[in-house]
Amino acid sequence: MPKNSAAVKLADDVTECVRELLSNEDASDDSFKKSTLITNHHGGRDAVGHRKQRDLEGGVSGGEEDEEGEEEEEEEEEEERPAWNSKLQYILAQVGFSVGLGNVWRFPYLCQKNGGGAYLVPYLILLVAIGIPLFFLELAVGQRIRRGSIGVWNYISPRLGGIGFASCLVCFFVALYYNVIISWSLFYFSQSFQQPLPWHECPLIKNQNSTCHSATTFYWYREALDISDSISDGAQLNWRMTLCLLAAWTMVCLAMIKGIQSSGKVMYFSSLFPYVVLICFLVRTLLLKGSFDGIRHMFTPKLEIMLEAKVWREAATQVFFALGLGFGGVIAFSSYNKRDNNCHFDAVLVSFINFFTSVLATLVVFAVLGFKANIMNAKCVTL
Repeated sequence: MPKNSAAVKLADDVTECVRELLSNEDASDDSFKKSTLITNHHGGRDAVGHRKQRDLEGGVSGGEEDEEGEEEEEEEEEEERPAWNSKLQYILAQVGFSVGLGNVWRFPYLCQKNGGGAYLVPYLILLVAIGIPLFFLELAVGQRIRRGSIGVWNYISPRLGGIGFASCLVCFFVALYYNVIISWSLFYFSQSFQQPLPWHECPLIKNQNSTCHSATTFYWYREALDISDSISDGAQLNWRMTLCLLAAWTMVCLAMIKGIQSSGKVMYFSSLFPYVVLICFLVRTLLLKGSFDGIRHMFTPKLEIMLEAKVWREAATQVFFALGLGFGGVIAFSSYNKRDNNCHFDAVLVSFINFFTSVLATLVVFAVLGFKANIMNAKCVTL
C-alpha cells in the first residue's frame, strides 16, 4: 500500500506540472498574438505615413526626375546621332547648300534688272533684318532637337509634321531639275575637248542660210537638247543627254550613300571648286576691254529705282532663295552638330559668305556685259 500511494501522488504532481506548463504556453501565445496585432497596427500606420511622405517627395522631385530622364535620353540620342568630323566640313556643307544657281544666275539678273548698286542696298538690309535671324532660327532648332526637318516639326507638334514632309517633297523636286542642270554641264564638259569647239560656228552659216541667229543657240537647241519642231511631235530619246543624267544621279548617290561620312568629304571639292572657277573667270574678264565699264555700272546706284516696292520685294525673295530657308536642308545639316556649338557665329558667317559669293558672281557677269557692250559700241561706230 505505501508503494501504491506514493505512485499515485507522483502521478498527481506530474499532471499539475503539465497543466501549469500548458497554461503558461497559452498565456504566452495570447500575449504574442496581442503584441503582433499591436505591432502590425503601428506598422500599418508607419507604412501609410511613409507612403504619404514618399508621394509628397515624389510630387516635389517628379519634375527633377523627368528632367534627368530627358537629359539622359538626349545624351543617348547625341551619342547615337552621327557628327561632323570637323567644323570646317559643317561650314562647307552649309555654304554648299546655300550657294547655288540663285547666286550665280538669279542674283546678277536681278541686280541688272533693278538698277545695279540700287539693288545691293535693300538686299543687304533685308539680309541682316530677315535672312540672318531666320537662318539662325533653323540652325538653332536643328542643333537643339538633333533631328531632320520631319522629326523637328513632329517634335514641336505632331499636327505640324506635314510641314516637314512638304519641305522634303520640295527638296525632291529641286533635286530633279538641279540634276538636269548637272547633266547639261557634264555634256558640255565632254564636248569641250575639241578644237574648234562644236558651237564655234553655226552650220547654217556655212550653208549660206541667214536664219541662224547664234551659233551657241543653234548648238543648244539642235545638238544638245535635240528638240523637236513642236510639242506634238514626239522625238526619239536623246541618248547622250540620258547618259549624262544617269551619270549625274550616280555621282549624287555615291556622295550620299554613307550619309555625312561620305558627303562631308565631298564638300571639300563641291564647295570650294566653284570659287576657284569664279576667281579664274573674274581674272580673265578683268583683262577684257570694257570690263571696268560694266563693273562701274554695277556699283552706280539709281536711287529712284531703290524707292520702288518691287525692288524690295524681289530682294526679300532672293534672300529666302539664296539662303535656302524653308527647304529643311539647313535644319538637317545643323542636326549633326553638338548642342554646345556656337550657331550664332555660324549663321552670320554663312550668310555673309553667301552674300559675297553673289557679289563675286555679279562682278564676273557685269564685266562680261561691259566687254560685250564695248564690242557692240565699236560695231555701231564703224557702221
